[in-house]
Amino acid sequence: EGDRAELLWCSDPTTRRFEDLQFTLGEGPGPDALRTGAMVWAPDLVQVPLTRWPALAMEAPALDARAVFCFPMGIGAINVGVLTAVRRTPGPMNAQQADDSTVLAAALTARCMGSGAPPPGAPLPADSPHFLQHAVVHQATGMLSVQLALPLPQALLRLRAHAYGSGRSITDISRDVVDRRLRLDRGDNGPTATVTERD
Repeated sequence: EGDRAELLWCSDPTTRRFEDLQFTLGEGPGPDALRTGAMVWAPDLVQVPLTRWPALAMEAPALDARAVFCFPMGIGAINVGVLTAVRRTPGPMNAQQADDSTVLAAALTARCMGSGAPPPGAPLPADSPHFLQHAVVHQATGMLSVQLALPLPQALLRLRAHAYGSGRSITDISRDVVDRRLRLDRGDNGPTATVTERD
């Protein structure tokens, strides 16, 4: 489910970097909240056990985000997204903040399930809240799937691994793949990837 999630809006670079990292790793409080439909709180990312989100736990000390609170957006069994609150200092939310976030998540759910979306076929500017932030990732995944003869989930995994290994965002790596500045090739040893940078 997390592979099909689309980022609609971020308040600042810290939040965007954290969301991009979760998407790159395929793990974290946001993907868990989306998958389970339950609130997921991490009041101190540095203290999260390595067994919970292994890759995220390794990255946590270097992040500006220290506390993350995810509120599922949905009605009954219908789960439409997650409201994620990120803070630069560790510590739990107080009761008022939690209540306000729950109300905001409910309001955003109503907005997402209401008539807020543009009509089908209407052009979307890049700053539109309905612009697909991860569209380039999906395009790059499709290209890799064809180039490497891999199923889509494995192609996305290869893309994530390269982004993580290179220390760049999955969005930037995907743009390079789509613009043909970067090609991931099958190595002689089967699934091992080699990378060719193009001018």
